[in-house]
Amino acid sequence: MEQIKHNHFGRANFEARTVKDITESAESIFNKASVKAALDEMQARAIDSSPVIDQRGELLGTVSQNKMNREVGGFGHDPKTEPVEAHMEKNNLYCFDDQTVAAAEQIMLEAKVDEVFVVTRERFLVGTINIEAVGQAKRRKKRLEPLGNPVPESATIECSIPLLHHQ
Repeated sequence: MEQIKHNHFGRANFEARTVKDITESAESIFNKASVKAALDEMQARAIDSSPVIDQRGELLGTVSQNKMNREVGGFGHDPKTEPVEAHMEKNNLYCFDDQTVAAAEQIMLEAKVDEVFVVTRERFLVGTINIEAVGQAKRRKKRLEPLGNPVPESATIECSIPLLHHQ
């Protein structure tokens, strides 16, 4: 894993920060859950879609309320017994938790999406990263950048102040 470079203030540079520094947690649904259980959970969390993981935590895909409602209801399947796995979208964008924030930003920009999943190299779900968090990290970097070249810590400043003698 690459080392994070620090500027003279001791803060990590934007280009070297890893995705795990700004990852948001993500709740998921198990692939063996029923469509009904998944829909109930998604409604309770007020979300339209959710990542799907297996029992080990590996990201398998995503499900959406609209797609499950259309497919299960439209085909006459029983939502209490129909597994959510049958209705997953499997081609999901993701980045790795040890990638740089700049690399994750590039993935999102190229795909024209505002959020991607974050996984380990073994594809275990860690959370999500969104373009807004990347923008905040960039703005934070700009605020913390020094003006010009920093003065080495070993530099000393000398000055002389004339002493005024009052009588």
